[in-house]
Amino acid sequence: MALALSGDAPTLFILRSAFERAALTRQQMDEALGLTPDEFRMEGPLIAIGPLVGETGLTELIETLEARGLVYFEDFFELSGNWPAWLKLFAMAAQ
Repeated sequence: MALALSGDAPTLFILRSAFERAALTRQQMDEALGLTPDEFRMEGPLIAIGPLVGETGLTELIETLEARGLVYFEDFFELSGNWPAWLKLFAMAAQ
């Protein structure tokens, strides 16, 4: 099933295999970002974190992932959340 995306703020996508390889946990993400249950979603091999609001949340998350050895675009990437309200986007990983 595809994940619905917000056009109001960025969403970061991580391959579940990369998330696990970096020994990251949902609890770490919750503590660092103060996520609600709807802001950390898993669907198949894809994890979506967001929408991420605030000035530094996305930047700090990217820095954390890179410090753990993950590579932007290969292991994770972000969608800006900068599109009009009339456009609905859904994401899913290729399998």
